[in-house]
Amino acid sequence: MELQYKNDKRYFDIFLTPLKECQNYRPKFGHSTAEGYNLEQFLELYRSDPFYKWIGLDSPYMFAAHKAAGGMTSIYRQIGIGCERLLRAIIVDSLGYESEGQAFWSYKTKTKAGKEKTLYLDSFINLKEISDKKIRTNVENWMKEFSKQHNIKKRQFEGIVFEIRQGYKSKDSKRQNADIDNATVAYANNLIPVFAIFSSQIDDDIVLRYTNNKCGILTGNLSESPYVSLYAFCKEILNYNLALFFERNSASIRQSIQNILKGLLSV
Repeated sequence: MELQYKNDKRYFDIFLTPLKECQNYRPKFGHSTAEGYNLEQFLELYRSDPFYKWIGLDSPYMFAAHKAAGGMTSIYRQIGIGCERLLRAIIVDSLGYESEGQAFWSYKTKTKAGKEKTLYLDSFINLKEISDKKIRTNVENWMKEFSKQHNIKKRQFEGIVFEIRQGYKSKDSKRQNADIDNATVAYANNLIPVFAIFSSQIDDDIVLRYTNNKCGILTGNLSESPYVSLYAFCKEILNYNLALFFERNSASIRQSIQNILKGLLSV
């Protein structure tokens, strides 16, 4: 059975397993309790606070609001982890890597205190380690065309490094600066930095800033261009139809996430 279908069950589990962390989510309300608060504990906590009791925040509705708000953040975070693990697994399988370790790229830097630390990017296509000749040619051609589109001259790139996200709507400047730093180091090592976004949700200002710094942006749109669409990149360059995987498994994935959402929205 070809790669497109034989890994369905494994990819399905890779994507959804992180979301199981959301099933038992409980808000912690700024306390270090490991399990968080249930409804009864929340009511006891808020009723012991004179101000919150006076204004009526010691309510099951308030608990539900906190649970839903924190739970939504948790869901987005865990979906992002699932996306990262899924794309990395596809890269490992498509490129014929012998181990997942080949799909990571890292570099060393120093903190303000002078200590050395290692930073890891989410995935790595190393041109030299691609065993499939067709995919190697695909990657080579993609990098050449990317260089033309971004007016990058006289560079012999050795691969692509990815930061993988489910979406990117945050305006966090610290996060953006770190991304640009990673991209700068990638270029210094003859690697093209690419942001792989599974959804089409990314802030326009972020796209402008990153493309001005010659970063690749692949989003979850259904364009046929592998230079703008993550799904086209997977299909045309990696020879794996990621969009078809989600279409084929949509009903089961939707049901799993709906069950988690119902649990988060209930008291």
